Amino acid sequence: MADGASHFGSDSDTSAVGGDGVAADRLRLFIERIERLEEDKKGVMEDIKEVYAEAKGEGYDTKIMRQVIRLRKMESHDRQEMEALLDLYLSALGEA
Repeated sequence: MADGASHFGSDSDTSAVGGDGVAADRLRLFIERIERLEEDKKGVMEDIKEVYAEAKGEGYDTKIMRQVIRLRKMESHDRQEMEALLDLYLSALGEA
């Protein structure tokens, strides 16, 4: 806003969201969807934790597995750039 006043908290905003209006119903739906997704996310995270525990029980290094997953998520060119910089930095330190 040009005068520096906040758009939030104005009478038009509170009347649109407050009470039994359509905006309040829509807001409630958004909040409930987010809450359901948060619960789903919690369940998925627990499942992932169990998979890592199972892999660790079979002798796999879960730290390396996490690194592999992180690398697989990267775009090919981003990964190549990162690896080139890593090699450059290690060479500069005499550790390559």
